[in-house]
Amino acid sequence: MFKTNSFRGGTHPPEDKSRTEHLPIENVPIPEKILIPLQQHIGAPAEPVVEKGAGVKTGQVIAKSNGFISIPAHATCSGTVTAVDLFTHPLGNRMLAIEIENDGKDEWEQKQSRALSIRSLKKDEMLKRIQEAGIAGMGGAAFPTHVKLSPPEDKPVDIILLNGAECEPCLTADHRLMLEQPDLIIQGMRIMMKILGVKTGIIGIERNKPDAIDTITERVRKVKSIRVLPLKVKYPQGAEKQLIKAATGREVPCGGLPMDVGCLVHNVGTALAVAEAVSVKKPLIERIVTVTGNGIAKPKNCRVRIGTSFRHIIEFCGGYTANASKLISGGPMMGIAQVTDAVPVIKGTSGILVLDRKQAFLRKENPCIGCARCVDVCPMNLVPNRIAAFVEYQKIDKARRLGLIDCIECGSCSYICPAKRNLVHYIKLGKAVWNKTQKKAQ
Repeated sequence: MFKTNSFRGGTHPPEDKSRTEHLPIENVPIPEKILIPLQQHIGAPAEPVVEKGAGVKTGQVIAKSNGFISIPAHATCSGTVTAVDLFTHPLGNRMLAIEIENDGKDEWEQKQSRALSIRSLKKDEMLKRIQEAGIAGMGGAAFPTHVKLSPPEDKPVDIILLNGAECEPCLTADHRLMLEQPDLIIQGMRIMMKILGVKTGIIGIERNKPDAIDTITERVRKVKSIRVLPLKVKYPQGAEKQLIKAATGREVPCGGLPMDVGCLVHNVGTALAVAEAVSVKKPLIERIVTVTGNGIAKPKNCRVRIGTSFRHIIEFCGGYTANASKLISGGPMMGIAQVTDAVPVIKGTSGILVLDRKQAFLRKENPCIGCARCVDVCPMNLVPNRIAAFVEYQKIDKARRLGLIDCIECGSCSYICPAKRNLVHYIKLGKAVWNKTQKKAQ
C-alpha cells in the first residue's frame, strides 16, 4: 500500500537494552512527598488552584490549563499541599511546582467509572476528556495531545502513526508497554483515528523488538484499518519526521509539521493514556520509566506516579553502585544530565540512566577536522559542524540560516564526531540565544 523507505543519515550506537528488555513492569510505591511541576509540556504552564495547607485527593486538578496550548496538572496522591514554590526541574532551572505530603490513603477524588464504548462518544467529548486528563506527548516532546488532535481544516490528516520504535539506547519502557498492555494502546489509537476521521493507522516498531511486533500484529489482525510496520534498526528511527519518511515515503518540509504531509505521530504511551482518559476519565498521573545503566544496582522498568523523585525510584531499584558517576534524565543520546536526584519524574520522563565512572568520562574536544561525518549522519540534512561553529563564535543569525532551528537534537553528530566536538551542546545554546532574541524583539 505504501512505499516503505528508510531515511537519510542516522547512525548505530550500541543498543544496550539487554538489562531491562525482558523485565516486566514493576509498581514503585508512592513516596512520602510528591512534587508536581506546573511546566511539564510545551506551551503555557498551568496555573495553581490550590494553596499551602490544602487537602487534595488523587486525580484532583491542582493547576488549571492556561490557554489552548496548555494542560492541567493533577495530584498524583492524596494528602496535604506543603508548598507552592520554585523547585529544581529536570529540564534545568528552578520552576514553580506544588509539593504534596502523601497521607498514605491514595484516596481518589472521583472513582474510575466503567469503561465506555468509543462508539457512544462524539469527537468533542473525546477531545475534552483528553484535555481534562492533562495528556501530553509521552515520547519526550510533551506537546499537548488535544492540540495535536485538532489540526486546522486546511491541513487534513489521512494517516496516524504510533511510534513504538524506541530507538534511544538503553530504554525499554515502550517495549514493555507494548508487550503488557497492547489492547489499551490499540484502543487509544482507534480513539484518535475516530477523532480525526482517519481510516489508516500504522504502528511502527523496530525489528529489534520481534516479540512486540508479534504481540501487536496478533491484536490488530482483524482490524483492517491498522497495520504493524517493522522498521529498520537505525537511530533516530523514532523521530517523527524520520518515522513518517520510513513508513509512508512522505517528507516533512524544513520548518514544517507532520500535518503538512497529512500525518500525525503519537507515542504508544500517549495512546494508552488517551484510552484511559476517554474510556474511564483517568487523568495522566503515572507513566512507565526505564531505570538502567552501570550505575544502578538493579535496573528495572517501573510504573511511577508523576512527581516521584529520581532518588526514591533509584532506591527502589537497589540504589547506586559504588562507581555511579553521572545521572541522566532520558537516554544517552538525547537525555539531560542532572545535578541532583531530588528532581521529579514529569510526563515526558521515559528513562533514568546512571553511568559509572568509566562511561561518564569527560571527552576532550579537539578542533574540527572537516571530515563531514556529522553531515553524513544528520537525519535532517544539515551541516552540524558549520552551525556549531557559527554558534561558538556568536554568529547566531548565520547559524539560523543554515538550519539551526530545524535540528532535532538527536545527537547523531556528536556521537560520530572523531574530534569529539560537542555539536549538540552548541546547537542547543544557539537555539536558546535565538529564542531569547526573538522574545526581546516581540
